[in-house]
Amino acid sequence: MPTAEDPEPRPETGREAGGKDPFADLVLDEEFVRGATVKEQSGRTRMLSARWKHTPPVDPGGRRSVNDGPSAPKGRFGRKPKPAALDPWGNPRPRRRGWRAPVLVALTVAVVLSVLNVDGLRTWFSDHVWKNSSAAPVPTVAPETARPTSAPPATPDDQPTVDHPWKGSPAEGWPNGPEAFVLPEAKAVGVFSADEVAAQLQSVKDYLTASNLDPRVIAGARPDAALAMLDRQERANAVAALDHPAKETDPTSWFTRFDPREAALVGTTVKVQGRISFEEDGDGGVLVHTDFTFVYPLQPGPDAEKLASSRRRTPDTAPGGTAKPVGLVTRAAATDNGDTWTTRTIVRKVDDVRFYDPKHYKVDAKKLVFAKTQWDAGNSACDVYDGFLHPQFQQFTSHDPAPSGPTTDPYDRSKDITPADQCGSVSRT
Repeated sequence: MPTAEDPEPRPETGREAGGKDPFADLVLDEEFVRGATVKEQSGRTRMLSARWKHTPPVDPGGRRSVNDGPSAPKGRFGRKPKPAALDPWGNPRPRRRGWRAPVLVALTVAVVLSVLNVDGLRTWFSDHVWKNSSAAPVPTVAPETARPTSAPPATPDDQPTVDHPWKGSPAEGWPNGPEAFVLPEAKAVGVFSADEVAAQLQSVKDYLTASNLDPRVIAGARPDAALAMLDRQERANAVAALDHPAKETDPTSWFTRFDPREAALVGTTVKVQGRISFEEDGDGGVLVHTDFTFVYPLQPGPDAEKLASSRRRTPDTAPGGTAKPVGLVTRAAATDNGDTWTTRTIVRKVDDVRFYDPKHYKVDAKKLVFAKTQWDAGNSACDVYDGFLHPQFQQFTSHDPAPSGPTTDPYDRSKDITPADQCGSVSRT
């Protein structure tokens, strides 16, 4: 039986070699331990390090440390996400979003609704998709800087409705309300400084807004704000016309008003086109020229049919009538989808407002005095002087004879207003 060889003898050191022991003076105190530069790992640490070299540890989940970083995202309802699919080169493929379910639900709802209302769906596509996809955008028309040389181009003769009140109107691209009142640059005129002229121009703009664009005034209310801007005598004349409307004193020459029982404004937008200029009046004062056309989209009021049926056109006609009259009527069909038919009344007003020299005239230099007034209303009944304009709606078929007066284009601003001896009609609204 073989025997193990004896180990090599340890070399003699220290006392065995006859020398001094090198560790004789070594003291293993706390200072010695703290000053050690190399510290030996514990036995468990060395064991785990040797094991993890070949078999890395697996995270069991559950408890986590703040040093672990963000957790992996979870799927819907807390499910673990599926492992990413790999392409032939080993790269992860982009995951598809879950879009199929919402799309299928939306398509199912659309199919059910279309089955329940096939006609309504056809009308909606006709109004919102087919027409809109082929219709060209309406060009924007800037406020006038000079008199136009011709009337606006022809537009399709489409029936306007509550949803589309500007259909077939050349005013669709016109400025909205006060945006059309562009004031010229003020300068000193006569006895008035540039600042005073600027204030006068602003007061004219405020009056045009209060008398023709205030929704309450349009709906038949008393125009108190506009009356307050007039000079004493001018205001007295306007108040008398409001209190006692007549052929010679028609308040609609001052203010645009509709009987709310018969017509109501569609929305809040009124299309306006025109210009403002000024000059010296030859007597030290200022003369402001205004020429504007107002287009009002209107729908029938609660008593429109009854009032139209009770109103007959008399044989007598009045100068200046340019609208087809309303007489005995019968109801006509509305649009296919039941939308209410609307109409438009076009009012043009050409005024000269004069600001007199207060040193020579008993006037308030900050109030308006009309030196000249012309106005014309397209699509308003003739021979009715009750302080309101009276539009005609196409859903009521008139049995009156055709108007005997001339046919005019109410959108044509290239011509002056000319009084007519007979009640005429308009070529478009």
